[in-house]
Amino acid sequence: MLGEMHDILHEFPNREEVIKDLHDKDPEFAQLMDEHDKLDNEIRDLEEHDQPTSDFRMEELKKKRAFLKDRIYEILRHQN
Repeated sequence: MLGEMHDILHEFPNREEVIKDLHDKDPEFAQLMDEHDKLDNEIRDLEEHDQPTSDFRMEELKKKRAFLKDRIYEILRHQN
């Protein structure tokens, strides 16, 4: 959906405490999360403001966001 939020805290609301703790203590996790959320903001901005971009570029941004989300999910799966 256009303009829908996909930042990590919205994607995994039941893991908010773990996510915040990892972001503060694990530089690799923080980098993945920050990169994911930056991409999400960029995608949402392009969609909401009808910015000119090619379908190919938009799909590449969304694929990269999904890849980052998958990596983050793998880390979260191994947390208590």
